[in-house]
Amino acid sequence: MHKGRGNGEWIGVFLRRRGRLPVLVLHGTAGSAATMMGAAFAGELFGPGQPLDASRYYIIIPDGLGTGKSARPSDVLRATFPRYNYEDMVDAQYRLVTEHLKVKRLRAIIGNLMGGMHTWIWGVKYPDAMDALVPMACQPTEMSSRNWAMRRLITDSIRNDPDWAKGNYTKQPRSAQFASVFFGVATLGGNLGWYKAAPTRAQADQILDARLKAPFTADANDILYQWESSGDYNPAPGLERIKAAVLAVNAADDERNPPETGIMERELKRVKNARYYLIPASDQTAGHGTTGNAKWWKAQLADLLQKTPHRGM
Repeated sequence: MHKGRGNGEWIGVFLRRRGRLPVLVLHGTAGSAATMMGAAFAGELFGPGQPLDASRYYIIIPDGLGTGKSARPSDVLRATFPRYNYEDMVDAQYRLVTEHLKVKRLRAIIGNLMGGMHTWIWGVKYPDAMDALVPMACQPTEMSSRNWAMRRLITDSIRNDPDWAKGNYTKQPRSAQFASVFFGVATLGGNLGWYKAAPTRAQADQILDARLKAPFTADANDILYQWESSGDYNPAPGLERIKAAVLAVNAADDERNPPETGIMERELKRVKNARYYLIPASDQTAGHGTTGNAKWWKAQLADLLQKTPHRGM
């Protein structure tokens, strides 16, 4: 469900040549393929000698349905755009990989945030499509608790804003930016990281004021659809179907997926070949945003790829 080819269809490193192993990389909510191409992620992974050295791997980084330059409500249809969920997004990715790119089997799927949840769905729905799965900053269970409550606050804020006008607004509803900033402050950054950045009220105000005054280029309908698409996410019933080797990565200070619940340890017992890496919290980590910096887990990724048998493309 991508628009035309060229710069708009997908961004990333496309080096499809004989012998290069295909890897699918999936981005987070409201992000795009471009958000995976910065120094903290691509700069740690895709260079010479790095775990996903682009001379050895064929790296596929699509814009998810409803984000980036894929089809989305803000194109034309606004609030009449068809509702979609995470399974629809994964189905679109599967068709891109298998039908358009003619890839029969992926060496690995690596997903961060929303992309991590997509990675779990891939493993359950298409268990023969990959050798390894690396879901990060997520849980393999239904959307719940603070994670869902905070998402609903974003969508309810937009729907209850008179400026939204049932999706037919002429200017962006102000609630979209405020709710997005509120959500980011509440569920990103980590306690130690936030305190290091803002140990005084004045410094906290400075950060908050800058975020609230920053240019806001997102579209309210796009935001609404992006967050609501997670509502029925729940790969848990099918975890036993996963055949790939799994490396699940979370951060100890993740606000949306707090490790003290024990959910990951409980659910991974149902996956045949799975390991769990929990990044320790520090004033250098960023809570739910920690996994966006590959330096924290790239050694574990390299070990997974070295030890996981390759079953062909």
